[in-house]
Amino acid sequence: MTASESPLTLAVIVGSTRAGRFGPTVANWFVEHAEQRAGITVDVIDLAESPLPERLSTDLGAQEVAALAAVSPRLAAADAFVVVTPEYNHSYPAPLKNAIDWHYTQWQAKPIGFVSYGGMAGGLRAVEHLRQVFTELHAVTVRETVSFHNAISASGELTSTAASDAAAAKLIDQLLWFGRALEVARSEHPYAA
Repeated sequence: MTASESPLTLAVIVGSTRAGRFGPTVANWFVEHAEQRAGITVDVIDLAESPLPERLSTDLGAQEVAALAAVSPRLAAADAFVVVTPEYNHSYPAPLKNAIDWHYTQWQAKPIGFVSYGGMAGGLRAVEHLRQVFTELHAVTVRETVSFHNAISASGELTSTAASDAAAAKLIDQLLWFGRALEVARSEHPYAA
């Protein structure tokens, strides 16, 4: 089986760890869309369920090593990523930045898409900050995004629309294209930052 025939592993990262968070609802919505597509295997990495050490250090204890071992290989195995993020104070959550900073080569030469939510801006300011961070890590952020503006119903449900469904389809298309192209490029010309 060639690289272009094997399924792409798409890691969906739930960036919020707050109590009462809406992130898993949004992530589940996106995962349902992704799993309907051929050629994708989805791995959901919920940072609330896999908390990483808060202090960046090379002097790690057994618990910290175990926490990294639960996440790092999954990021390394991913061919593409979708970051599900809220917007907190015009940016993204601290646990998400922590997860990004603990890793480096895992992001390189791989595509990253965004699904955001929150208030009038729908999390788009968080996405703009994340694009700058991931560019510094030699990742390729795709243009299409899914953004939910005031999308929580009175009953706590996600109010998706035909427009958000279409945006998810475009995002998945771009992730598949860039995922395949970069997978071939990495295998033929190993990436060195």
